[in-house]
Amino acid sequence: MKIIKRILAIAVSLGLLAWLMSDNRWQGLGEVARRVDGLTLGLATGGFLLSYLLRTLRVFDEFRAQATGRFGACLRIVLIHNAMVNVVPFRGGEAAFPLLLRQSFGIALPRAVASLFWFRLQDAFVVLALAALVWPGLHPGLKGLAVAGVLALAWWLPRWARAPHDWAEGKAMTARLGKVRDAFAESTRHARFGWAWTLANWTVKLAAQAGLLAALLPAGLAIGAAGALGAELAAILPIQGVAGFGTYEAGAAAALLPSGIPLAAGLQAALALHLFVIACSVTAGAIAWLFPAPAAHQASAAAASDLQSASSDADGAQTRISAE
Repeated sequence: MKIIKRILAIAVSLGLLAWLMSDNRWQGLGEVARRVDGLTLGLATGGFLLSYLLRTLRVFDEFRAQATGRFGACLRIVLIHNAMVNVVPFRGGEAAFPLLLRQSFGIALPRAVASLFWFRLQDAFVVLALAALVWPGLHPGLKGLAVAGVLALAWWLPRWARAPHDWAEGKAMTARLGKVRDAFAESTRHARFGWAWTLANWTVKLAAQAGLLAALLPAGLAIGAAGALGAELAAILPIQGVAGFGTYEAGAAAALLPSGIPLAAGLQAALALHLFVIACSVTAGAIAWLFPAPAAHQASAAAASDLQSASSDADGAQTRISAE
């Protein structure tokens, strides 16, 4: 099954490349990019930087006990993980997140993987709710029903994970699933403001993409928002193009069709937007890579040294008090 998915993913990306190579569409891509002025480009860049900070706050909030105030280490994890997701084929870059958490904070892989899974679920819930709210041509009653369904599922899932269960007493496979469920429950319990960070991140990220896509088309901001949502919804599909190429553009172009944007124009603008997203993520990830975080054992040793020093100071103070 994995081989079939990878073959289809490669085919989607090659299809986009073949389309670009036909009829000198590369030249058209350059013309599309020249529509963006410096102010729009600067606002989009600032929006992405703010989005990275909001994602970091979500990680810092959940792992505050392990991070012990090291916001910079969390930022490094987020930037490198984001760059890997945008570059490594077949979503393979997701593996960077649990590995970096273990390296930086000594967090066990099951706990880190469960956290990543919960982050992705939160992302999906927020994007689906926002898509239902702003999708053009959708009846208000259907919008309300869709948002209510997403909210109900987002409320129920963590409570189901935390509910008492006897999965650990079952067969080997059931016992393993029980451990995953427990790790997932722990992840949903630790973040105090996880939903707030997620909603803020996606509001900023989609606004930045919508503004840039609107300038690339050119079109109104509402049309740009529809295209940006379509691109992000395509990321939920089980089959992804290599580094997202093909599926991202197809999702955006499909969402733009009801607004009267031709498929070819939508694909070109979406590709230009995608290249900008990748350029931002790779640049930020490369900068973060230049500032290595201390390894988990070094951080633990430093913490132990601080604790021992504090204990020695306390003993010394007590001795002085006794002498007096």
